[in-house]
Amino acid sequence: MPSEIAVEKKKLKNPPLKLHYLGDRALRQPAKRITKIDDELRQLVREMLQTMYSSDGIGLAAPQVGINKQLIVIDCEPDNPANPPLVLINPVIKQVSKEICVAQEGCLSIPNVYMDVKRPEVVEVAYKDEYGRPKTLKADDLLGRCIQHEMDHLNGVVFVDRVENSLTLAQELSKNGFSYQAVKPVA
Repeated sequence: MPSEIAVEKKKLKNPPLKLHYLGDRALRQPAKRITKIDDELRQLVREMLQTMYSSDGIGLAAPQVGINKQLIVIDCEPDNPANPPLVLINPVIKQVSKEICVAQEGCLSIPNVYMDVKRPEVVEVAYKDEYGRPKTLKADDLLGRCIQHEMDHLNGVVFVDRVENSLTLAQELSKNGFSYQAVKPVA
């Protein structure tokens, strides 16, 4: 179910929230469950969406803006004003497909670094929307990948932790001013 929270899909000179980058401790903390869904949280959702659109992103997790909460915003069609964004509060993956696919990923917290990552092709996620209504969504393709990528952030994992080619990864990170030491490979 798409979000009912509307923000203009445009770049702001000064987005309301500040992105945190690879190497920042904020990206490594497991996010806390949200217990109160209210206007204050909905305002945070708006600010996260504005920050995401301002950075040309299609997904943003609260830890990326230094907020330790299980909150994700996603919009796989940022250029389509008719397509509302998706807001996931306290998301839980219920099921993943056996089929695995490899695709390139990038991240607002690691600008200009794009690497291949293996993930399940289809994912089923349960979450609450911005009004606290329970929802379930089955997603594949870009949306499925984006949900998994953003949910990793809620567990203190960044996509580079899943990259298998460590040599290429080290080169890409170094080329873009990031340290390979900041990578914490996941088994």
